[in-house]
Amino acid sequence: MLIRRTSLAAAVAVATLGLLAAGPAFADYAKPPEHLLKVLKAPPPPAPNIDPSGQRLLLTTAQTYPSITRVAQPYLKLAGVRLEPKNRSRHDTPGGYGIPACVADFTLVEIVSGKSTKVNLPQGCAGGAQWSADGSRFAFQNAVDTSVQLWVGDAATGQVKQVPNVQLNPIFGSTVQWLGGSQNLLVKLVPANQGPAPSNGGTPTGSDAQESLGSSGESSTYEARDTLTSVHDEKLFAYYGASQLAVVDAAVGSVRPVGQPALYNDVNAAPDGVHVLTETLKAPFSHAVTYQRFANDVAVLDLANGRNTVLASLPLADRVPVHGVPEGPRGYDWRSTDPATLVYAEALDKGDWKVSVPHRDRVLMLKAPFTGKPVEIARTAQRFEGFAWSADPAVSFQFENDENRHWMQARIVDVDQPKKEGRLLWDMSSDELYGNPGNLVFKRLPSGAPVVRQEGNTVFLRGQGASPQGDRPFLDALDLATLKSERLFRSDADAYEQFLGFSNTPGRFLTWHQSVMDPPNAFVRLLGERVNDAKAGEAQFQSKPAALTKLVDPTPEVRQIQKRLVTYKRADGVDLSFTLYTPPGYKEGQRVPAILYAYPADFANAAQAGQVSGSQQTFTRLQPYRLMLLAGYAIIDNASFPIVGDPKNAYDTYLEQLEADAKAAVDKAVELGVVDRNRIGVTGHSHGGLMTANLIAHTNLFKAGVATSGSYNKTFTPFGFQNERRSVWQAQDVYLKASPFFYADKIKLPLLLVHGEDDANPGTEPFQSRKLYQAIRGNGGTTRLVMLPNEPHWYTALESNEQLVSEMLNWFDTYVKNAK
Repeated sequence: MLIRRTSLAAAVAVATLGLLAAGPAFADYAKPPEHLLKVLKAPPPPAPNIDPSGQRLLLTTAQTYPSITRVAQPYLKLAGVRLEPKNRSRHDTPGGYGIPACVADFTLVEIVSGKSTKVNLPQGCAGGAQWSADGSRFAFQNAVDTSVQLWVGDAATGQVKQVPNVQLNPIFGSTVQWLGGSQNLLVKLVPANQGPAPSNGGTPTGSDAQESLGSSGESSTYEARDTLTSVHDEKLFAYYGASQLAVVDAAVGSVRPVGQPALYNDVNAAPDGVHVLTETLKAPFSHAVTYQRFANDVAVLDLANGRNTVLASLPLADRVPVHGVPEGPRGYDWRSTDPATLVYAEALDKGDWKVSVPHRDRVLMLKAPFTGKPVEIARTAQRFEGFAWSADPAVSFQFENDENRHWMQARIVDVDQPKKEGRLLWDMSSDELYGNPGNLVFKRLPSGAPVVRQEGNTVFLRGQGASPQGDRPFLDALDLATLKSERLFRSDADAYEQFLGFSNTPGRFLTWHQSVMDPPNAFVRLLGERVNDAKAGEAQFQSKPAALTKLVDPTPEVRQIQKRLVTYKRADGVDLSFTLYTPPGYKEGQRVPAILYAYPADFANAAQAGQVSGSQQTFTRLQPYRLMLLAGYAIIDNASFPIVGDPKNAYDTYLEQLEADAKAAVDKAVELGVVDRNRIGVTGHSHGGLMTANLIAHTNLFKAGVATSGSYNKTFTPFGFQNERRSVWQAQDVYLKASPFFYADKIKLPLLLVHGEDDANPGTEPFQSRKLYQAIRGNGGTTRLVMLPNEPHWYTALESNEQLVSEMLNWFDTYVKNAK
């Protein structure tokens, strides 16, 4: 068998598998053709963020791709956290899926005048900005070589300055937050005089020992990611996890430490700016689960006097049922309309959805000084999901969720009158798109606490506005007396325009507008007279837009790509859809090679599974697989791949539904006269990678596949995968049937496997791709394995993405476009 060595990543993969007798011939990262490379490197649109006062818009542009030099920085794996020890910055996002993006540009735009001010960012890697409650300041972190700094900006001038003598510790998040307004910040610091990090001299000091003494109880495989493996790891975790809380005066830059250093995980300041809810991790540390499940103390710290009041001492939660919650108090949060009142929940079903009980949770409230007995304010039939607080203390929105039925409920309640029955607001499938009423619109109180925006008896709802023709975002007014909604704004059918927020001028609001041809820009709209919209078939408010920003198109050549929404049915009648992209210069009636991309999703019933999501009117940007459009391929994009059924056993028919989804999509694309049936490839990432390998193994619909960062042997996640809740010992056939590894002898069509060497996602560890490659190769299949050095679950470095595009293009050109 010929092994092609065209890249460093491929050479590393081959050498790792021991397939070469001599040393590998290392080469530079491969690059795609220049016209693809130019589009790959194009800057993304900025992310808009209105300040709480409604006076300014902050546009944040992220760096497109960092260099492999940054991605390859040394880091420690500590109980679910990846940390760069030289400056204590996070080497992963909170979900563990990639390197945090650096901010490339901050731009402030005044909403009334349209004046634009570019912020001169400091050297380093700046993070996202946090507005103060009055919008006069913003704060952000900045990682440099030896520390993570704190910077504060003046919204009026755009000038930024570093707060001296502050070295942040962002290991567990909640690192910086505004305290009760816009003057002070609560921060986590690296403790002073901590000394050097623990060292074992590079020599192991003992074995990694774990034991289980017969206790029963499930533990999800997905809890384990970069777990501790030694006593030395435990010492490093305690050293780097320790932080000192401090209050920073943003005006003068003074720093006042409060309390003693501890392993502060979550930190949340009360509306009064004095009391702080803390979650402090404590030993012994587990080697089986990540820090989110470690034993911890929940307490309230008084910033005025340093007094600490412990509310709960919670044990290690390493036996939590799959899709369940830990026993004991959980989900502590502040009531926004009180100076310092806590609300939290406790499970009444042992945290296990399989237990039948009249109520799953009870909800309690505890007021300052937190020494009295908590008051029960609610019992929920399903799992309590939290409150949305209105500025009116008598109006709160209580949410609960039934994961078994994919069902949600919302009630309007008065928590101060718990015996008074709340009013049911919504009772619906959590998968519902077309009838989704939207999400409540919030604002900030002077204390900084979030509350539902309310004007008289009206609150506001913003939503995606899904419809059979695609998403048309909206803004509604909900009357709390009648519980009826009135539409204030809906995106035009030939654009995609989202509500951003209200300005400080009455009747004015901002939107983020884009179309296939127009890049995203901020618009100011004024609510006008009520008119009848004949096109929409509904009455709505007419609002006249005015462009606030004028961002330009960085890739005009991409505008030659055409896309359309296509709807069709699965053989069993389930409604499906995909977006069909055609390459530049495409002429109707021409049949071209195509690539199908999908990510299977789980639905409790077919009605929601068939609903269209997404919009064909968005400004087209090309992710790596979409760059194949510039090489002459059509893309069957985001094809619906629903797995429909009772969540308790839907995966009994996973493979059959996967094949039916694929056949319906391919047949429809061919029927349109666009796609050449004999030249179709398939690709997918993560759960979509599993899909890709299964379709290559079990169908003859495709000529070749590219599976990235997938999981191919589900028995290695024995306590559940995706929405499958049964263990492998309860549903062995389901696990085996869903695993293409056990069908490697049937994988004769070409399959390219790509994976990040440092994938931290527990379900898709890198060995999964290595083992599938070995199995296919051993059975005489056509396959290639590319392991991307230093990459996590989502590929971050520019060089890695260049390699991915090059590999994908070569593979599909060889086995799809030019296939015999």
